[in-house]
Amino acid sequence: MSLLLALVLGVAGLTAHTWVNATRWLRRPTDRPARVTEPVAALLPLRDEATRVTGCLRALLAQRGVPDLRIVVLDDGSTDGTAEVVRAVAGDDPRVTLLTGLTPPAGWLGKPHACHQLATRADPAATVLVFVDADVVLAPDAVAAAVGELRAARATLLSPYPRILVGSVADRLVQPLLQWLWLTFLPLRAMEGSPRPSLAAAGGQFLVLDRAGYAAAGGHAAVRDRVLEDIELARAVKRSGGRIALADGSRLAACRMYDDWPQLRDGYSKSLWATFGHPGAAAVVVGLLLALYTAPPLVAVGAALAGAPVVAATALAGYLLGVAGRVTTARATGGRWWPDALAHPVSVVVLGWLTLRSYHLRKRRRLSWRGRPIT
Repeated sequence: MSLLLALVLGVAGLTAHTWVNATRWLRRPTDRPARVTEPVAALLPLRDEATRVTGCLRALLAQRGVPDLRIVVLDDGSTDGTAEVVRAVAGDDPRVTLLTGLTPPAGWLGKPHACHQLATRADPAATVLVFVDADVVLAPDAVAAAVGELRAARATLLSPYPRILVGSVADRLVQPLLQWLWLTFLPLRAMEGSPRPSLAAAGGQFLVLDRAGYAAAGGHAAVRDRVLEDIELARAVKRSGGRIALADGSRLAACRMYDDWPQLRDGYSKSLWATFGHPGAAAVVVGLLLALYTAPPLVAVGAALAGAPVVAATALAGYLLGVAGRVTTARATGGRWWPDALAHPVSVVVLGWLTLRSYHLRKRRRLSWRGRPIT
């Protein structure tokens, strides 16, 4: 009973932290941003995105309040006609430049190399770089609002997390964990104020950077071999003396990351090993998550069947507190909470399995993404 009570109190503390992060410390860019007076470069890396790029590029072309916006698109070795789709959407719009990507040299992964090429070829006058993935569709004022928040926060890097669109059961189980994890375990105010690189988070789907600060951090060359190049770029910014900030970007952008379960499974498998680092650390974290969020409902059912109402009620309280954390995260970031949050214990189990799979495939050198091996 003492151990169970400790687990419940732990969940209560984490849920309270989630609430403080979501309601007090999470930045929310304004719905009515001021007109941006500085040159901005929107950078779009593409690899086999023919079915996704149309919505993304049209949204970039429709941005308001950024009169000096230039869009640079890089076709990174696509084999599905991505470049042809870009040409059809852009037409003869002078704001769009389409580049043909080079093969990554030794020591470079594909995504950092594509972003490096884009930053190198962006208009030299641009003082802000906005990296956008093909699966992101921006609201008309998104770039203006994000640039305004970057400057208001006096940050080098701003990461406005898009609203994650979910369709399948797998999506609904796994995708909400992205926001839940950092809102639950990352102290946002301390992260912004601390120079420690370990206190860093970012989402590569939509990143806004001061160009001078990006260059001072070494740009994507500093993270050339990193699977989680977005988080590592945030850490590089901190190492160079810059500031980073997170924001709720659910009103600025929407993102459907994966089309089906195999894509989702492989997408998480390629990077979870890099998230946790040493396998021992992963085992501790996953074990703790299972104890906090999966054990309580199992104990509640078992205790109820065994005729131990006090134990059952205590365990049920722990389960409901965990659900409350998921509800808080969803409401703060534009996500779906009913009835998905009730399955939070199952979500944690799936995360544990994906983590185990990630380490298993890496050990056997079988990790790859978009046809390129990850070592």
